[in-house]
Amino acid sequence: METLETLFNIIRTLRSEKGCAWDRKQTPETMWKCLAEETYELEEAITKQNLENICEELGDVLFQLVFILEIFQERKAFTISDVINHVETKMIRRHPHVYADASVSTEQELTLQWEAIKVLENKENGQKRLSVLDSVPKGMPSLIRALKVSKCAVKEGFDWDNIHEVLDTVKEEINEFETALKKGDQNEAAMEFGDILFSLVNVARAAEFHPETALSRSTAKFEGRFRLMEKELKENKLNLKNLSKDQKDLLWTRAKQSWGNHS
Repeated sequence: METLETLFNIIRTLRSEKGCAWDRKQTPETMWKCLAEETYELEEAITKQNLENICEELGDVLFQLVFILEIFQERKAFTISDVINHVETKMIRRHPHVYADASVSTEQELTLQWEAIKVLENKENGQKRLSVLDSVPKGMPSLIRALKVSKCAVKEGFDWDNIHEVLDTVKEEINEFETALKKGDQNEAAMEFGDILFSLVNVARAAEFHPETALSRSTAKFEGRFRLMEKELKENKLNLKNLSKDQKDLLWTRAKQSWGNHS
């Protein structure tokens, strides 16, 4: 708490009349955007397993959270004690197998217990949900939201029997996308492309890895290879735009081989 108090004091100084004009004008809405950006930077650091960078980005995320909290404290809406007490109570309530006498023997039972407690909480808070999908925030990035929506449907018993059926669906969606392209209907093509992505999210879910992490790693791999290709182009004073397709393919192949040795 003493460490957090140091952060609160910094923020109070920044938002004071003698502080910073930018910090003074911030609101929870504007600071949320900063928090989202810092969260993605933390995700990148974790993906790269850079401990020093992870520590730094955790600090940045924490600072944004404390900044938002301080704004609400200024408004006398609630305090940090209220926030901590709320989450403390919630976590203890949602883990009766740890803090009470409940018993679970499988991960599935644990998930069912968690969901049952959340449903009870919603009833007690007077929150009425018309659909199980109401629990998925609409402001989430599309890839993450697609996974959350899919998981909600699965919990209700709506799922493929195995990953091979999901892969068959991907192939069907690709065929439908190709048909839309041939028709020249851009809106339909965009919808079919979205269906491909949604199906691929379910492939990742069935394979038990996170699609966002997989895409992040794949993008990082492409970026690394492309940078190696840029380096070779610069060393040979070549312009990528002036190369033939065969020359580009050869250059890319060498970059892939070099990246393989590098990784």
